[in-house]
Amino acid sequence: MSRVHISSDEFEELVVRAIDSLPDWTTSFMEQIAVLVRDQPPVGSTRPGTTLLGQFRGIPSTAHGGRVPGSMPNTITLFRLPILGACRTPEEVPARILKVLGHEVGHAMGISERELRELGWF
Repeated sequence: MSRVHISSDEFEELVVRAIDSLPDWTTSFMEQIAVLVRDQPPVGSTRPGTTLLGQFRGIPSTAHGGRVPGSMPNTITLFRLPILGACRTPEEVPARILKVLGHEVGHAMGISERELRELGWF
């Protein structure tokens, strides 16, 4: 159970603010990605003992140079309840959302887990 309570609407507003605070050079890139918010990851999508805060689904831009016309858009999904569960206070939530979003944007750009750790987005 989450230690911090923030409504779905408030959380989504924080996600919009996080998107707006990304560096300017990501703007055209982010226009090609649908950002979704779900309460929880799908059942069976995580290994036991792990917590999934966000997920990129699609093809990294480095693999094909951009979205293939007619294909489904790449998506980043942020999972509200696990993110809230990772926070001790409501004041921590905006920074956690931004960190998870940045991590998933990194995956969309083809950056590996190791490189994301080195960049501090893990």
